[in-house]
Amino acid sequence: MTKDFLSIAELTRDEIDDIFALSQEIKSKLKQGETYHPLKGKTLAMIFQKPSARTRISFETGMFQLGGHALYLAPSDIGVGTRESYADVARVVSRYNDIIMARLFGHEGMIELARHSDVPVINGLTDLLHPCQVMADTLTILEHLGRVEGVHITFVGDGNNLANSWLNFASKYPVKLNLAIPEGFDPDSAILKNARANHASEINILRDPAEAVKNADVIYTDVWASMGQEAEAEKRNKVFQSYQINSALIRHAKPNVLVMHCLPAHRGYEITDEVIDGPHSIVFDEAENRLHVQKAIMVKLLS
Repeated sequence: MTKDFLSIAELTRDEIDDIFALSQEIKSKLKQGETYHPLKGKTLAMIFQKPSARTRISFETGMFQLGGHALYLAPSDIGVGTRESYADVARVVSRYNDIIMARLFGHEGMIELARHSDVPVINGLTDLLHPCQVMADTLTILEHLGRVEGVHITFVGDGNNLANSWLNFASKYPVKLNLAIPEGFDPDSAILKNARANHASEINILRDPAEAVKNADVIYTDVWASMGQEAEAEKRNKVFQSYQINSALIRHAKPNVLVMHCLPAHRGYEITDEVIDGPHSIVFDEAENRLHVQKAIMVKLLS
């Protein structure tokens, strides 16, 4: 692997498969109660501009289970990018710690951290990308369907960091990816162009969710207003009304379609209770798999 884990676009298909394999091995060891401490004595610095439940819990727990120790650095602890530059934080923290995970607003800050860090940096989320989530999502699909290659995935909602990371995955791994997104909310144009240029997958942007989910193996959604877009929430709720994942929409997909959401969910908006708690949902399986995938990524980067 590369020194850092910033984007799925930087991985090869073999590296993705290796992460899947190690994630499954690590998950099996944990379920069997087997001690596995390849990172004994190592420390993880977790730098947060954006708060998060799953990101903090999964990385902190994961590092402990691997035999290491994690430090939670809240926005008020460092003030990265405001009180102190990304470059200076990277130079100092990488002298104290063996690996860094950061959850930031701007993606340029993540690039700056990695550029000036002497140790691996993991992208725990930026406004542009959320690669750890999509790696956990695809591991979950592999577990449920026995394959990822050729799977028809339909992402319904905003062209946000999740949509961008799905495009990066599709640029490396052959799937059929439909993006059902309202006009004016498309994903990053450069990422879309690159994904299509790689010719690994069939990629379509559609405006009609019912058309987009037709014959889908997986329907995926996320919140309509991400953290930092709270002022737009009312407007977005109106625009995205017809993009809700509900029983009526999933009837257009395959009878055994899987439904996914990265969480936290705004129930009654992008997804209904009957779907997220229903038989098609594998939402909490994918939430669990954040733990196992991220452990694999840390082991790979520190190997």
